[in-house]
Amino acid sequence: MAAVRMTQGNIFKHLVTYAIPLIVGNLFQLTYNAVDSIIVGRFIGKNALAAVGTASPVMNIVILGISGICIGAAVLMSEFFGAKNDAMLKKTMATTTVFGFFFSILVAVLGIAVAKPLLQALRVPGEILGAATVYLRITFLGAPFTYFYNAVSAALKSVGDSKTPLKFLAFSAILNGVLDLIFIGGLGFGIACSATTTVIAEATSAILCIRYVYRKIPMLQLKKGEFRVDGKLLQRILQYGGITALQQSCQPVGKLLIQGAINPMGVDMIAAFNAVNRVDDYAFIPQQSIAQGITTFVAQNKGAGKHERIRKGFQKGLLLEFGYWALIGVVVALFKSSMMGLFVTRGNRPIIELGSQYLSLMALFYLFPSFTNGMQGFFRGMGNMSITLIGTTVQTGLRVIFVYLLTPQSGIAGAAYACAIGWSVMLLVEIPYYFWFMKQQRIRKPLGMRPLA
Repeated sequence: MAAVRMTQGNIFKHLVTYAIPLIVGNLFQLTYNAVDSIIVGRFIGKNALAAVGTASPVMNIVILGISGICIGAAVLMSEFFGAKNDAMLKKTMATTTVFGFFFSILVAVLGIAVAKPLLQALRVPGEILGAATVYLRITFLGAPFTYFYNAVSAALKSVGDSKTPLKFLAFSAILNGVLDLIFIGGLGFGIACSATTTVIAEATSAILCIRYVYRKIPMLQLKKGEFRVDGKLLQRILQYGGITALQQSCQPVGKLLIQGAINPMGVDMIAAFNAVNRVDDYAFIPQQSIAQGITTFVAQNKGAGKHERIRKGFQKGLLLEFGYWALIGVVVALFKSSMMGLFVTRGNRPIIELGSQYLSLMALFYLFPSFTNGMQGFFRGMGNMSITLIGTTVQTGLRVIFVYLLTPQSGIAGAAYACAIGWSVMLLVEIPYYFWFMKQQRIRKPLGMRPLA
């Protein structure tokens, strides 16, 4: 697919055609994560499912941290692309690539070293600690592949191509599911195999993305002498990406702390919470995909200096967010028990009932993040990363506090109420700030036309 300039043409069409591949791609991502849980739970057992559930939030911190850095770089690339400054676009790509190579290796080494003590600090029960440690260490080996897929995918999306990353993600998702079925379902391998197939799938998607760029997208192709770090660009990438990485990591850090409240409640509660978190992802990540479309649209038009178009694009993006909530809310409300039945057999009725109780509340509460994600996408596109971090920190902090306050009396329903409280207060912070920001905003010379001083 060719690069797409969102600085002209029908706004709603741009947002829809950009967001749909992102949503589909992330659904594939979620599906192969869910396939891991389903196959592990049904073929290995509930202890293995609980082990994956306790390890996954740790890895999510890494994945979302990496994604945050790549999103920060993509905001810059979108602005340079909107300003038709291809030289700076390529320099940003080079800086992101070289920095990421060393950063991702460091993450992998440190992750393997601290996996077990970190899980122990989270009070993971002894009967699943060994399996969770193995799963987490193997998954950390895939950190470099995760980084390069996210970096190249973000570069493609910054120039308006959201379809190509979808194709490669879909292929790797199918590959992961097939390998799981063969080696775990058919041959009886254990939890280590589940982690290994995930790493193989990540590596495949990264290699396919890189190969595509070198065959089809000249403006992103780096030659031998171009693999250099531009200090000023790196500073700006880390300024944008560092804050975004912190913001992206807040939610999984919160999940880790919440997991600490859930773990003492027993294996049934842990397994149910792991399963409903997978369902949660089907609501949250597509909302975040629409927000990413808003970010790219806003950043490209900011680079071109089209501020009225930015305002209109943001409004239409919020309409998309609301429409998705209406769909996912109805589906979850109607099929919550069937969804839980995918993860465990009928003999595990307590797990199904716990999960259904949680999902019946969340079907309504998913409305809140549809708006918070849309606002976050707008602020990222405008380069205002600080408010996204503040909002997410407030939401996460309140959610953690209220989980510890409510779950001892209300059980898993307390975790759902804690989510609603956090999102509500986040909106109370971000909505007034949005109107203040728009009032204060002045049209400045587009970033793509300014020197990086």
